[in-house]
Amino acid sequence: MATPALKARRRSDYKFQLEYRTRWSDNDMYHHVNNSVYYYLFDSVVNTYLIQHCSLHPPTSPQIGLVVHSHCDYLAPIEFPAVVDLALRVRKLGNSSVTYEIAVFERGHEEVKAVGEFIHVFVDRRSRRPAKNGMSEELQKGLERLLADRPRL
Repeated sequence: MATPALKARRRSDYKFQLEYRTRWSDNDMYHHVNNSVYYYLFDSVVNTYLIQHCSLHPPTSPQIGLVVHSHCDYLAPIEFPAVVDLALRVRKLGNSSVTYEIAVFERGHEEVKAVGEFIHVFVDRRSRRPAKNGMSEELQKGLERLLADRPRL
């Protein structure tokens, strides 16, 4: 996606948000949040939503999500101490896959600091193959609520 479009993102473009307070250990030697921490945050906001709104229970659910793709566009640094808002929406929802978009905003600043993409393919826990009928109904319905082209809840 083009950088100008990403830089135009606002909190209101996303339907689920989660707060994160940076830790001293999140910083790298350049005194900003390390790139690897962003991926940790992406995983956290996605899985928080799945657990709270899609009835996913990672240790026992019959289906699990496997990450098949992820990337991040870093637009501006964040440094400790900071509170960030992780904003989540679904850009594409398929039969067994979902493409999430996650934006990272620093509290007190309107401009987006990073925008990431994360693709899950939901598979049977045992076989690691997509289910014949795709993802579960609860999962599908929960993810539909985050579709980018739907009105905000």
